[in-house]
Amino acid sequence: MQKTFIKYVFVIMTSAIFLILIINVLLSKHTLENQQYNSFQAKIEQIIHTLDNNRRELDLLKRNLDEDYLIRARAAAYVVDRQEEVSMDVSKMQYLARLLNVDELHVIDENGIIVSASVSEYVGIDMADHEQTRPFLDLLDSEDEDAYLIQEPKPNAAAGIIRQYVGVARKGQKGVVQVGFEPKRQLEAQSRNTYDYMFSRFPTDVGEELFVVDSDTGETLGYSEGGDGDSVAKYYPLDELLECELGAYKTGTDGEQRYVVSRRNEDVLICAAMPAEDLMKKLMENTVMTLIYLLFIEAAVILLLNYLVRSKVIDGIHRINEDLSAITNGNFDTTVSVSGNREFEELSKGINTMVTSIVSISNRISAIIEISGIPLAAFEYENGINHVFVTLGVGELLGISNKEVAEFCKNADEFDKFIGSITENPIEGETDVYQINDDKYVRIHMSESLEGKLGVITDVTADIMEKKRMRYENTHDQLTGLYKFQYFKEKAEKHLRELAEGEVCAVVMLDLDFFKGINDTFGHDVGDRYLQNFSAVMSAMPPEHFLTARRSGDEFCMMLFGCRNRFEIIRYMNHFYDTLRKNHVPLSETESRVISASAGFAWTSDTDTDISELLSHADEALYEVKRDTKGTYGEYTG
Repeated sequence: MQKTFIKYVFVIMTSAIFLILIINVLLSKHTLENQQYNSFQAKIEQIIHTLDNNRRELDLLKRNLDEDYLIRARAAAYVVDRQEEVSMDVSKMQYLARLLNVDELHVIDENGIIVSASVSEYVGIDMADHEQTRPFLDLLDSEDEDAYLIQEPKPNAAAGIIRQYVGVARKGQKGVVQVGFEPKRQLEAQSRNTYDYMFSRFPTDVGEELFVVDSDTGETLGYSEGGDGDSVAKYYPLDELLECELGAYKTGTDGEQRYVVSRRNEDVLICAAMPAEDLMKKLMENTVMTLIYLLFIEAAVILLLNYLVRSKVIDGIHRINEDLSAITNGNFDTTVSVSGNREFEELSKGINTMVTSIVSISNRISAIIEISGIPLAAFEYENGINHVFVTLGVGELLGISNKEVAEFCKNADEFDKFIGSITENPIEGETDVYQINDDKYVRIHMSESLEGKLGVITDVTADIMEKKRMRYENTHDQLTGLYKFQYFKEKAEKHLRELAEGEVCAVVMLDLDFFKGINDTFGHDVGDRYLQNFSAVMSAMPPEHFLTARRSGDEFCMMLFGCRNRFEIIRYMNHFYDTLRKNHVPLSETESRVISASAGFAWTSDTDTDISELLSHADEALYEVKRDTKGTYGEYTG
């Protein structure tokens, strides 16, 4: 009853919280939109105000500069008209230019030709030849002696550099005096009056962007860097931006929705935009805070109810959980016993029955396996239970003591790691077969499911040892223990194909001298011992450079590999023969003999060489040695 009551209270309170949240979200959304609209309107108003101020300041600066430049031009004309010699001397023209603080000073005659200048390269320029200079020719035709022309800054005709020129008509004669300036102050003021410059210094919040578009063409005239380095204006047509004077959500061509506010000012449209996602983040923050407050209230109520039912419900649940935790950790001797009400007593009885059933399963399986007489064992561990169920014989098959098995049964993770350490190194050529120690091999079949893991262990030592014996007999000579010739060819060909660059290898054919006489004189047992002694010398050679085999009867073969050159091959051959000459084989009680063998070798550095051809060449070299100098070795020379 208490649980049902608490559940209903929880459902009712959660439903109320959900309804309150919906109302809060709707109200918060409206409030945030109004706040964002007012914020954008304030920033747009500030932009318009800044633009108006910048224009007034620029107009005032231009008027002041134009007046200043005109005064300097008239002063220059006054000097030139009264001191004709000034215009005849470049250095004096330069001095006058410095005195008037101008960059250029030109005197233009009645034909529109620069006849004198502070920059000598400009002398001779015809004003009629260039679009930039041509407007000053109107001063030549003017009847007003006070006529002047103040040109806007632009690239000059002579050098293409930005200059502002002021020209005045000469007094008493037809001509023009012209001064030129680098319009730094005006250009700087103009740059400060651009939208990009203004936006670069205009504060924006994270995610916000301000931009200006032409109200007729929709061309972007400037934008802030609140976006990703490019204006979002390109994602919206002009007609959509015009619809945002009261604020509106618009989805751009990039697929992103933004909250946009626009305002027309003269011939431009000033806009502010913010991703709807960012605006929603603010809404979510408010919603989360409201949710936290409501959840706190709900938690307080539930805790109060929980306190009221604790004495009847919670304490009993805690005791059951403690007993279940002990069972989960592998302590199946734990007995659950919680009294106080009928429900807890029945629950305790059910848990105890379940644990007894689980423990009895592994005992029954162990009994069945023991009756069958098969070297078999099984293990199982379930997810969520830190206990391993094993049958008898697991320790024997895995090579661990019963004490270690008992420890593993209490810790499923450690047992899993132990099994993993075995199964990470399978036996090559076998399925699920692993080596436990020098003389034990097992097959471990694992089955994994959502419930846990099940494994079956089988002793396959006899099978593996039999396979090893058969494999050895197929590849090794029974008498000498050396490789059989066919297996030797396979391994030799592999070494040949894997020959590294700059390395050489050689095959050697050997034949025992006078072996038939030993067999005939002393018997086959002595002959076998003679062969075994020779084979022992071959086997004693460094395995990293020697591959040895018995071909047939008293015929043997070797491969020398991993050699840097022919001389190293000869060094190894000499080492082999030095060792052979130290070996005395007893033939009878009174007689022993040093083993005598003839050999021929052929070497190569070409990995494409046929191994059979190489063996044939070594055979030819052996034949020559047997014919001429028994007991030594020779090289195939082709």
